[in-house]
Amino acid sequence: MSDLAIGLPPLSAVRAFEAAVRHGSFTLAAAELGMTQAAVSYQIKLLEERLGAPLFRRRPRGVVLTETGERLGVSVTDAFDGLRGAFAAVTETAEGVLSVQALPTIAANWLAPRLGLFQCANPSLAIRLVPQVSQRQPELDDCDVVIRRGSGQWPGLEAHWLMTNEYTPLCGPGLFRHLGGAAQPSDLLAVPRFGCPKSWAGWFAAAGASADQAGEARIDLVVQQFEVTAALAGNGAVMAQPAFFRRELNQGVLVQPFDVMLRDGQDYWLTYPTRRRNARKIRLFRDWLLKEARDG
Repeated sequence: MSDLAIGLPPLSAVRAFEAAVRHGSFTLAAAELGMTQAAVSYQIKLLEERLGAPLFRRRPRGVVLTETGERLGVSVTDAFDGLRGAFAAVTETAEGVLSVQALPTIAANWLAPRLGLFQCANPSLAIRLVPQVSQRQPELDDCDVVIRRGSGQWPGLEAHWLMTNEYTPLCGPGLFRHLGGAAQPSDLLAVPRFGCPKSWAGWFAAAGASADQAGEARIDLVVQQFEVTAALAGNGAVMAQPAFFRRELNQGVLVQPFDVMLRDGQDYWLTYPTRRRNARKIRLFRDWLLKEARDG
């Protein structure tokens, strides 16, 4: 629907008028709007013709509002102030909240314990941590950045390497003692195993146990955090990344029986849209997170 159809003059003319009212000058209004003085004068002339009344008195040293111009200027200025306030509020909200999406295990065990440090260093930013429901299709629609696993190649995204995805069996101390200290990797064939069967088969092969002996893990809880929780209850061994469970390992509630680690090439990366790489809040978070990853 056109401006004329709804009884409004062209917005370009109203915008020029509002700037001229604030500055009391066509020249300063033109500088603000990136127009020539002649263009501002033309837009205001169009508005005057539309209204059938002069809005400014042209004088050798500037312009002065007429009575009609003063009356209209109050309403127009108030309207533009309201618009500026509305856009400023939206911009402040958008720039004041950083939304981070990550897989549940790295979110809970590696990222969340560190986020307080980032917020203390950047008190003007609020943090919103969103768990990533699916590894296959992480979403960026409502998030500023996503920590994802993969090769580091995603069209349209900037990707910064964070850490290697490497894993090994973990279990509770009771199960470890029950196995007599798990002297051989093949000892784990006799216990319930949580996790991806392919990962277990790959680890057994790397540890020198026959891939044919590996069989299949009986329970796949999909989320590594859930599987480790089951292992903590003494219900079996889990294939997990020790870096995410250092506290439990240091406290002795989890045990890593063997040093053999397996890598699958699906490392962890910080990603965000290339078009937003210069956004201040993304730059702040990127620089901080990469340093945290380097420092371990």
